[in-house]
Amino acid sequence: MEIVTMTPADLGGPAGATDPAGPRFPSTFVWGTSTSAYQIEGATAQDGRGESIWDRFCSTAGNIADGSSGAVACDHYNRWEADVELMRSLSMGAYRFSIAWPRVLPDGVGRTNEAGLDFYDRLVDGLLAAGIEPFPTLYHWDLPQALEDRGGWTSRLVPEAFADYAELVVARLGDRIGTWTTINEPFVVSNHGYLTGEHAPGRASLAEGLAASHHVLLAHGMALERIRSIAPHAEAGITVNFTPAFRTSEAPAAVDRFQVVDDLENWWYISPVAGHGYPQRTVERLGWQQHEVKDDDMALISQPIDFLGVNFYTRQLIGAVEGEGRALHRRSTAMGWEVHAESFGWLMRTLHERFPMPAYYVTENGAAMPDTTRRDGRVADADRIAYLREHLAQLQAVIEEGVPVKGYFAWSLLDNFEWAHGYRYRFGLVEVAPDTLERIPKESAHWYAQVARTGYLDGAADEVG
Repeated sequence: MEIVTMTPADLGGPAGATDPAGPRFPSTFVWGTSTSAYQIEGATAQDGRGESIWDRFCSTAGNIADGSSGAVACDHYNRWEADVELMRSLSMGAYRFSIAWPRVLPDGVGRTNEAGLDFYDRLVDGLLAAGIEPFPTLYHWDLPQALEDRGGWTSRLVPEAFADYAELVVARLGDRIGTWTTINEPFVVSNHGYLTGEHAPGRASLAEGLAASHHVLLAHGMALERIRSIAPHAEAGITVNFTPAFRTSEAPAAVDRFQVVDDLENWWYISPVAGHGYPQRTVERLGWQQHEVKDDDMALISQPIDFLGVNFYTRQLIGAVEGEGRALHRRSTAMGWEVHAESFGWLMRTLHERFPMPAYYVTENGAAMPDTTRRDGRVADADRIAYLREHLAQLQAVIEEGVPVKGYFAWSLLDNFEWAHGYRYRFGLVEVAPDTLERIPKESAHWYAQVARTGYLDGAADEVG
């Protein structure tokens, strides 16, 4: 597939600011928040949970910026009832969470930990009782360490084990779940975990990263078959993260670098899922022999999905060398990520043009902000509100144009363990006090709750006081 080179001037679409007479989101639009198990649950040694690759990774000095871990995190495992009530009070209609594979199968295969399944039973029932739709993800990066010891995502054993795990979970919870996501962000699983080593399990090999990239997608395909067989009326899909790339130079080195980065970070996963295979130019450029790809693998990977989950935070500008083009950046988040909502609109339009899907959910979108200003005892995060407003305005526009976006999940419900960054950055709509773990909704939480209640962006901030 030919990827069209774009420059910042080519983005088009409406400006990020909201028109005071702007439209209302559809009445059926799903409003929610996202979390993941390792980032909020804590209780890593409670009730029979097994070790995950993140437990091991965090135990090695230097891997986590502040030396922390998810051992306690937000203690959601023991505070879930209060968190569900918090979501209900904030008018959330849905909750995207992940199920911890090592909590259900401590060794990744074999013996089931009934206490782990019981926890998710209670959580799902509690959500439904509160009028909140559960949107579970089966894998959000917390591979059982026992499977990593047997090769991890570089081994075909793991997708086969994942399919068995998916079958177990869906058989237990599927009578109450209408929407399943198989994998969250396969790019991060394979690239950060096996190619750059910045995430667990900390390997750094191009060959291993490429092998992992195929096996993660294979796991999605195998799990999709099990979901269809057990819960044929449920909707199922995968969540892919995108960081739209735009080339800032015509230099040959920039053109070559752009192709590889853009393919690996944006199209490498959605292209096979959509039935187009891996981007051939970059396969050849990287010298991948594809020994991991067996007969029928691509057919499994490209089974029709009911929806695509889209995670978006920022764009990237690609020049001939790392960092070129950063002078073009405008506002940035606390992590240094450019705020550029127009790229979000461009992404949603481009996805639907190139890889049209029956439906889309924005499964993650949000911003880490300094959160240093307080008013009336809570964080006054006007910068986060502005970020959300601008991105939701882009979403309104693409929905009006006919892109079938069915829902939006803000990242994240709570300030949480932010992987290799530890607790240095805060994405939450709700502050979590470091010492007491008290939940304190920020002004952005109340703003977002009003948007969810009314379907309008305009005037939503008026109720924040």
